[in-house]
Amino acid sequence: MTFGARLRTAMDTHGPLCVGVDPHPELLAAWGLPDNAAGLQRFCATVVEALADRVAVLKPQSAFFERFGSGGIAVLEWTLAAIRDAGGLSIIDAKRGDIGSTVAAYASAYLDPASPLAADAMTASPYLGFGSLQPLLDKASEHARGVFVLALTSNPQGTQVQHARTPSGSTVAQEIIDAVARANDGQQPLGSIGVVVGATVGETGHSFAGLNGPILAPGLGAQGGTPEHLRRVFGPALPDVLPSASRHVLNAGPRVRSLRAAVDQLRDQLSQKAGAEPR
Repeated sequence: MTFGARLRTAMDTHGPLCVGVDPHPELLAAWGLPDNAAGLQRFCATVVEALADRVAVLKPQSAFFERFGSGGIAVLEWTLAAIRDAGGLSIIDAKRGDIGSTVAAYASAYLDPASPLAADAMTASPYLGFGSLQPLLDKASEHARGVFVLALTSNPQGTQVQHARTPSGSTVAQEIIDAVARANDGQQPLGSIGVVVGATVGETGHSFAGLNGPILAPGLGAQGGTPEHLRRVFGPALPDVLPSASRHVLNAGPRVRSLRAAVDQLRDQLSQKAGAEPR
């Protein structure tokens, strides 16, 4: 199955929710864990046990593992394998973007099943030109993986680039969205190339018509995003939106039962208020 097909099944089975595995130092402390690779390991083991088979996707943020050097990368490798062994889907949030052999190496690192860092999908930055990501798209197609391309981020600095107008009169972000739509053309039931659009970007006037791919929408919960925001930002594209929350769920830890309860509550809010049918 393609990544898009696997994701569609996971969203239909578990509800449209991604949980970011973002082990901030403050969060490790709140869980009573040391700020080192050992604490990171215990944190990730708890999150995987609690949620890998209960949400559509888990999304480890690479930066919070990289800060511990090789020990943290070893925990990231373990976490990705544990998610896979539990039957879950993973997105590695690395936001890589480069050119030539370098981006091809990133593709091999994160999308080739022979790599210990392989995930089901990865995030990528297109701001060296969408075409620079072609090695990622090719590797994703070869191994039935996915890529989520940054389009409209919620940080205020993002508008400087993403809302800039190209010679065609379109915004840079709209051209990225349209390029992803072309990459997904004809894919069923859902394309494997998605876009990243912040849950709190508001009504920007951008169109997702014809995208035929998933929309990863970070910012739900602690960052202020609500189900109402999702409906307002995405409109008819809402069935293909994968909202992502991190602290809103992880702050409920470290008990497995509490993490699961936080996910169940958030999923209920999404189904009741964002226009989706309750599951």
